[in-house]
Amino acid sequence: MESPLLSVQDICKSFPGVKALGGVQLEVRRGEVHALLGENGAGKSTLLKILSGAQAADTGSIVFDGQTLSASDTPLQRQQRGIVTIYQEFNLLPGLTVAENLFIGREPLRNGLIHWARLFSEAGRIIRDLNVDLNPRDEVRTLSVAKQQLVEITKAMTLQAKLIIMDEPTAALSGREVDQLLNIVRDLRARGLSIIYVSHKLNEVKALCDRYSVFRDGRFVTSGAVADVSVNDIVKQMVGREVVGAKRKPPDRLGEVVLQVDGITRTRPVAGVSSTPLNNLSVQVRAGEIVGFAGLVGAGRTELARVIFGADPCDSGTVRVMNRRLILRSPQDGMRAGIMLVPEDRKQQGCFLAHSIRQNMTLPSLGRLSKLRWFVDESAETRMVEEYRRKLSIKMASDKVMIGTLSGGNQQKVLLARCMALHPKVLIVDEPTRGIDVSAKAEVHQVLFDMAEQGVAVIVISSELPEIMAVSDRIVTFKNGAITGSVPAHQATEEQLMSLMALGIERPLGMLRQLRTVQPLAA
Repeated sequence: MESPLLSVQDICKSFPGVKALGGVQLEVRRGEVHALLGENGAGKSTLLKILSGAQAADTGSIVFDGQTLSASDTPLQRQQRGIVTIYQEFNLLPGLTVAENLFIGREPLRNGLIHWARLFSEAGRIIRDLNVDLNPRDEVRTLSVAKQQLVEITKAMTLQAKLIIMDEPTAALSGREVDQLLNIVRDLRARGLSIIYVSHKLNEVKALCDRYSVFRDGRFVTSGAVADVSVNDIVKQMVGREVVGAKRKPPDRLGEVVLQVDGITRTRPVAGVSSTPLNNLSVQVRAGEIVGFAGLVGAGRTELARVIFGADPCDSGTVRVMNRRLILRSPQDGMRAGIMLVPEDRKQQGCFLAHSIRQNMTLPSLGRLSKLRWFVDESAETRMVEEYRRKLSIKMASDKVMIGTLSGGNQQKVLLARCMALHPKVLIVDEPTRGIDVSAKAEVHQVLFDMAEQGVAVIVISSELPEIMAVSDRIVTFKNGAITGSVPAHQATEEQLMSLMALGIERPLGMLRQLRTVQPLAA
């Protein structure tokens, strides 16, 4: 039998107070897609950083392509050996072109200067060879998330990769974009490349991967052929128990209208943001109701949420909370009115990664936790952190550690705790379970159900149709900045929703009526 491309044996790694990896192993064969699976905090990310050279293992060995790797290797040295990592947060320079990003630090030179014609020509050749939809002269900041993902994959090919590590590559992609990416991964496998594929979307794993390995609590659990196990089997191996996904039970009675949005329209782009124009959007959410926003990437769901919160302006339209018209010039205005938003990109827009869990959770509540007006009541702050740690089962060694050290699921819970502490009237959660495991996903869903039970009007934005159908009472569909339908969740099917999202047709009974354009938000 041919020797494996990668063999990891007895890797251990500890941080102060935490043992991240306890003697794990991993074997990746040549020309296979190997799924690395486990809950948030299982040790996957730590191993990926060790493989990429970003961190050094305490003990253990890594043999790659027949050679034992040195623990002192830098990320550049690992890339030169053929190990290329595509992280969930892209490592691209948005102000540069696609071609410049592909060859950053390795630009072709002529007489000591960059040979621009050769740079763009070589980039175009690789792009054509991969058959991806990219223009080498486009600036990266003008590209969609899906196309930025393609830039990262193309960049790996310029590095002559033998092993590509993909960390949650489809977390920010819609259905069609996911299909495109999976086809590219299959093509890379056909070319003889090996791929480590990290994903919490187990249906993708079943459709794409050849073999899998499972980590739990920093230890290796098992490995095998993907074809030999079911999704439920993998979940049991990941969490060590049966996980039952929560499904929203239709409430017996809804309360009064809490949020009323009428005629939100925006034709001009928002400075520095790739945004979709909004066309006369109107929606209402009642107390105790969970309304799902469904649409393909760029449909306008997030843009509407940011307008409601006060993060972005609009040309015309009104937002009312408890029948009081709001003037929204900033997120602070939205928060004062009782609106809270958990953004889709928790690391870039939600968390202060270099600050503690305590600071991230309590920052907006410091006014309520003060004593003698100018000083924070640390005892009250500690009680608040402990209350929400228990309520949301947040796993942390101490509330003083940096939030950036937490798993994605626990970071999301901290952001939800931040919102809950302000007792909002309206809660908007954008991609609430992106990049978190099945167990944490069920816990986050239960938090949303509990808040609705308490009378909060909840909006959930998700690119995963099974999720939006499971958590919502009613689903509003979007396409190209317009609302195309409104469907009771218990009557909805994936085919019906996809038709409304992609084609804007098959409008169901009860579709939102088009409302007239009203006056601008600002007085």
